[in-house]
Amino acid sequence: MSDTLAGWLQAIALVGALALCYRPLGDYIARLLTTSKHLRAEKALYRVVGVDGDADQRWPVYLRSVLAFSTLSVLFLYGLIRLQTHLLLSLGVPEMEAHQAWNTAISFTTNTNWQSYSGESAMGHLVQMAGLAVQNFVSAAVGIAVVAALIRGFTRNRTDRVGNFWVDLTRISLRLLLPISIVFALVLVANGVVQNFHGFHEVTTLTGGQQSVPGGPVASQEVIKLLGTNGGGFYNANSAHPFENPTGFTNLVEVFLLLVIAFSLPRTFGRMVGDHRQGYAVVAVMGLFWVASAALITYFEHQHGGTALQAAGAAMEGKEQRFGIAGSSLFAASTTLTSTGAVNSFHDSYSPFGGGLTVFNMMLGEIAPGGTGSGLYGMLILAIVAVFVAGLMVGRTPEYLGKKLGGREMKFASLYILTTPTIVLIGAGTAIALPGERAGMLNSGAHGFSEVLYAFTSAANNNGSAFAGITVNTAWYDTALGLAMVFGRFLPMVFVLALAGSLAKQQPVPPSAGTLPTHKPLFVGLLSGVVLIVVGLTYFPALALGPIAEGLH
Repeated sequence: MSDTLAGWLQAIALVGALALCYRPLGDYIARLLTTSKHLRAEKALYRVVGVDGDADQRWPVYLRSVLAFSTLSVLFLYGLIRLQTHLLLSLGVPEMEAHQAWNTAISFTTNTNWQSYSGESAMGHLVQMAGLAVQNFVSAAVGIAVVAALIRGFTRNRTDRVGNFWVDLTRISLRLLLPISIVFALVLVANGVVQNFHGFHEVTTLTGGQQSVPGGPVASQEVIKLLGTNGGGFYNANSAHPFENPTGFTNLVEVFLLLVIAFSLPRTFGRMVGDHRQGYAVVAVMGLFWVASAALITYFEHQHGGTALQAAGAAMEGKEQRFGIAGSSLFAASTTLTSTGAVNSFHDSYSPFGGGLTVFNMMLGEIAPGGTGSGLYGMLILAIVAVFVAGLMVGRTPEYLGKKLGGREMKFASLYILTTPTIVLIGAGTAIALPGERAGMLNSGAHGFSEVLYAFTSAANNNGSAFAGITVNTAWYDTALGLAMVFGRFLPMVFVLALAGSLAKQQPVPPSAGTLPTHKPLFVGLLSGVVLIVVGLTYFPALALGPIAEGLH
């Protein structure tokens, strides 16, 4: 079978699977976010932490709950990493330095999963299971909880309540993420992904050499790292490692896992606001960008002007033979358009324009479909901006889903949009300006700049994938990228929850003849244009210095 045909078949199978899950999964998430019934296990947890499961919170209280939970998560994970040499199943790994442990704790708590270490040689099994895997669950649940609060802002009237964070966190973790993870962990194990408590085993390689191969609870962590759009990897090679991703089938399953919740949440949005057409409009924009990105990356990676590339038939450097161009490009587009960060190939080895697209995908804010929760609330913020732009054109006060968008709402939306580019550009500019940190680039010129730009874009957008080719395990980079992850995760949440509170207080406005229909193709086109112009072009000067300059050269 040709690589092109294999690519088409993979894409068709993936789209079909996502389409089949869109309605049932989206409706299920809507039900668990709106029901008043609590499971017995949930009630027990509420009693333990002293939470009233039937009491809603004002948006400042909801925000404080998010920040308090995340702070405690960072402290717990930091302590676990620093103490792992004294714990069970440590496998004799050396103690991690303080700045790297801090960076790692921040990374997994913020749903970024940026790794400045080699997974199999720096983490014992207990930390992988009780620390990193747990954060994969709860950090994903936090993102969905925040978008649930924003949707309630649209659906509730004349109130200052947007839900209960602790109830949302518990339900999403126990009723959504955990059941799906159990099912697909069994699927991965059945298809060759490792799941055991083995340490290191000495094996003889094909060339007669000796190599230490570690086992571990890989499948259980692999599922939630993808399902929760976390990223990271049990092994340093991530999803290119045959123990994490053995076959073409598991590769397709893993791409499905990292997209399925994010692509189903627009259905949840449509059901909760009482108009499924709104969800279709949002998912249409997400789908357009995803298809375009996957197609363009595949096209650029099939360009082979050099002698070696002509012999290989494509740009195969840094890619797995098992997956080829099609499987690698599909994974690369999906992981950078979500906040997953898992990789099955090295983006640093991509062609200039192919690698540049992976950076551009993250610069869009990872909204197509984006991370679990964060992708949808990012798209809804841009939808608000699109409605505002349309209102300016016709000279009337913009309205979205019956709520007026005044100065207060637009300030929150504008601050949301400006936050991430500010973090990325200041961070990358500072790194380039410092001679000591500039020396960490393994490549010079435009490609070296792309490596630094990719690192800060990945951190600030809570993606976590790495362009490679840059030394980031230094005190400065661990600190700077850690701060980028913190501010890139929680500052936007502040503005989203503030916007939710502002919308919930309003009296709904009935639609009139001048109301912009936000469920028609015209709005899909308008929203797509806003995404490209307002978000994408913000980074154009930086892209011109990096991947565009390299590609044109």
